Amino acid sequence: QGPMVESGGGSVQAGGSLRLSCGASRYSRYCLGWVRQVAGQPREGLAAISATGHTNYRDTVKGRFTISRDNSDNTLYLQMNDLTTEDTAVYYCVAVWGKCDYVTILNTDSGWGQGTQVTVSA
Repeated sequence: QGPMVESGGGSVQAGGSLRLSCGASRYSRYCLGWVRQVAGQPREGLAAISATGHTNYRDTVKGRFTISRDNSDNTLYLQMNDLTTEDTAVYYCVAVWGKCDYVTILNTDSGWGQGTQVTVSA
């Protein structure tokens, strides 16, 4: 189905916020999610949202990050608040057909784009 395009990354101080976006027009009926990766470390599934809006979060981001999707224009979002230096990573949006949670999104090969860099400074 092709890669999705992430945007919205940048540099922010600890405690700040960012909102990531992802164009997901090819995946309107899929589960969508956000994954991040620090160079040299394993990918980390963060959050997933089903086509009907059910969400699922990794414990370390629950309460700070909010995943949402706008089905009218097929855009996926990740609102990130209270950022810490440990949130510094490249963030990717992905798509999954089937079980929808922050673990299963790691195993998909659908939608991976170039990612967007998030850098949080102390």
